[in-house]
Amino acid sequence: MLPKLDVPIFEIKLVSTGKTIRFRPFLVKEQKLLLMATQSEDEKDMVRVIRQIVKNCVIDELNVDTLPAFDLEYLFLNLRARSVNEVVELRYRCNNTIKDENGEEKSCNSLEKFEVNILDVSPAILPEHTKKIMFNEKLGIIMKYPTFEMLYDMVDKSEEEIMFEILPDCVDNIFDEDSVYYAKDTPREELVEFMDNLQQKDIEKIQQFFRTIPRLRKEVDFHCRKCDYKEKINIEGLQSFFV
Repeated sequence: MLPKLDVPIFEIKLVSTGKTIRFRPFLVKEQKLLLMATQSEDEKDMVRVIRQIVKNCVIDELNVDTLPAFDLEYLFLNLRARSVNEVVELRYRCNNTIKDENGEEKSCNSLEKFEVNILDVSPAILPEHTKKIMFNEKLGIIMKYPTFEMLYDMVDKSEEEIMFEILPDCVDNIFDEDSVYYAKDTPREELVEFMDNLQQKDIEKIQQFFRTIPRLRKEVDFHCRKCDYKEKINIEGLQSFFV
């Protein structure tokens, strides 16, 4: 029997729970999966592969299917860093307005390359974010985060469409001064009916939850070598780190 190579073990702390999870880097079999997915035109193939790779590489017990999207993206980003390279080369097109040789204004439009260490990237948690939403003094709701697959199923839809379609699946429980009603024990149609009877001011509170969900974000100091323009840019979302 051929000998097996030892692989290094790394740790990461999940943002949603604070739990530390151990993982190993990609092996050749995961690289093959990733290669096939990147060659496919079906975005759902990439979603399935990312989820499968994380399942393969995580050593500790973890339900990847129910993991919040930002935790799964964070895990995968760290897997990529530990398996391939910590530094990725990204591109950004300068949007500074300059004057040409005739004195007319035009966009610089220079495509600049720069590097980002993806181990420095983590889900940003905004101070105004909360999972607990109060509709009045007695009635409220506790939200749970959408999964990676939920969000990618909605890739071509508007922010409002996404919210209304996944909202019933993002309810952990509804509570009043007397009882707690858990979503897992409640028929989905009852959850939909409850949401349909909310007022606009209540929906706006829920929208705030979705708008402020932690997401991969990195602020970068951009410098255009063509026109010497400088600005701070925000890189956001898993796909943005693999342009």
